[in-house]
Amino acid sequence: MDSRDWRKFLIPYEQAVEELKVKFKTLRAEMKAREEYSLIEFVTGRVKRISSILEKARRLNVPMDRLEQGIEDIAGIRIMCQFIQDIVKLSELIRQRKDMTVVYEKDYITNYKASGYRSYHIIVEYPVQTSLGQKTVLAEIQIRTLAMNFWATIEHSLSYKYKEQLPEGVKARLQKAAEAANALDLEMSSIRTEIMEAQKLFEDNSNLVSKVLNHIQDLYFYHRVREAANFQLKFNELWESEDIWGLRSLSVQLEEAVLRAKKSDGT
Repeated sequence: MDSRDWRKFLIPYEQAVEELKVKFKTLRAEMKAREEYSLIEFVTGRVKRISSILEKARRLNVPMDRLEQGIEDIAGIRIMCQFIQDIVKLSELIRQRKDMTVVYEKDYITNYKASGYRSYHIIVEYPVQTSLGQKTVLAEIQIRTLAMNFWATIEHSLSYKYKEQLPEGVKARLQKAAEAANALDLEMSSIRTEIMEAQKLFEDNSNLVSKVLNHIQDLYFYHRVREAANFQLKFNELWESEDIWGLRSLSVQLEEAVLRAKKSDGT
């Protein structure tokens, strides 16, 4: 058994996972702030357990002094997308980034595994700043649709239960489930434009409501109590009648009212 201090060994990988999660979550937030469609639905990450590292090293015949080069997924990030097309676009964005270097890619969507597993894997070199200086670690970025991730999560649990020796009946049913998940992805992709338009409409309406209510609060802040109360009553009427066009007009009126209030206040 290797006698290294595993806590110290894993620190750079833990740091890489946390930093990468923040960066991709920030990318998602930026896309939404720009009122663009976000390619990223959500992001998770993990550092491989010591037992899993040792098991993989044994399976791949990786010497203990070569773990950092031989085990590429000690640090792992998983990014979920809505559509297969999003995976293609997101992988291109990752290739263009300057804060990580793509080592190679594994396309298990076009060339899916016999089990039915589908996912897109990108192995990157990622530099972390430690107390001993910069250290570059390998990290795996998995990009999947929600359907792919659901299937992979179930398959992983079953493989753990049966120690990767799945009964033939379970294998066959998992393969059928993988085909069903892929059919769902393809069907959703075929109506992607309609789905995106519906989601954008929902986002726009949500942002509009927030904007109106924030402006009303601004008027209260500037002590325009009666004006704010009148706008609140108008908002309530328009909200109850689901009058989006009326809310847009109200938003413009509120912006003008807030500007007047600021000028009067001298700010």
